[in-house]
Amino acid sequence: MSPGADPRSVVARIGELEAAARTALSRRVVDYVAGGAGEEIALGEAVDAWRRYRFAPHALRDVTGVDAGVDLFGRHFPSPVGVAPVGYARLLHPDGESALAAGAGDHLFVLSARSDAAVADVAAARGTAPWWYQVYVTADRAVGEGEAARAVAAGATALVLTADTPYVAAKARQGRLRTVAPGADQAPATLADLRRLTGHGLPVLVKGVLRGDDARRFLDAGAAGLVVSNHGGRQLDRTVATADALPEVVAAAGRAPVLVDGGLRSGHDVLVALALGAAAVLTGRPPAWALAAGGGPGVDALLTAWSAEVAHVLGLAGCRTPADVTPDLVRRG
Repeated sequence: MSPGADPRSVVARIGELEAAARTALSRRVVDYVAGGAGEEIALGEAVDAWRRYRFAPHALRDVTGVDAGVDLFGRHFPSPVGVAPVGYARLLHPDGESALAAGAGDHLFVLSARSDAAVADVAAARGTAPWWYQVYVTADRAVGEGEAARAVAAGATALVLTADTPYVAAKARQGRLRTVAPGADQAPATLADLRRLTGHGLPVLVKGVLRGDDARRFLDAGAAGLVVSNHGGRQLDRTVATADALPEVVAAAGRAPVLVDGGLRSGHDVLVALALGAAAVLTGRPPAWALAAGGGPGVDALLTAWSAEVAHVLGLAGCRTPADVTPDLVRRG
């Protein structure tokens, strides 16, 4: 077993954290975190989609000094695992997004536009670690632009435009929900506004991409990168699983970095994502459970274990770094 590897899998850890969180939280909050849209078909398929892939590892390769670190937009992160936007985190823990941001440590962290905490407080919790900010397109464009401007002023190093929420989908577990992001504009104008707001100095990624033609459209409009996502199964139900959408988007993206979220629960899942072309992955529900169960230290412990498991499986696959992972490492099971 490689140094630092833990025989207790990340899957088992997440299960324990979820069980503890479900005990600590009200049923309403549990349903908010765990629930999906429609019949929850997309939600149910997300995890299994990654598990359909099988590895064809390299043999007799030197895997001393495995390093799971990745570079994105000029910043270094200790592993490909980052924290996706988690809204209304004070429902999960009194310190909310500040605790989540602190617990993420040096890992990639994307602050939700639906944060309960002030952006300045979250920025302080991050210290010198980079962080990104999620942006929604609203009917009154000035609202979203104002939020983005405050995040940029507070030190956000990238903006993530969430493009799959023209309005919030109905969720049976949560009852009827109000619309929060109506009237989404077309990609060119929206991206141009955000790039102008940042002085063209910060990358703007588009999140919620499941098609190659959309990927090309967003990149042509000025996006610096893409996030393959179906919003955790919380928007249009029966959308394609992100594990299945990823190769098409990567092929269309060319050299632009593509991240992916949705259903990732282990180092093995991350290895599949890397083989399918992802530059990094984002995870939402597992850190949410960790925050509810153990605050910032719980989030830190989860991400530390997850990063160690990524390094462990990289070595077993004959790869020293994520850059060594190529598409021929996986087969569709």
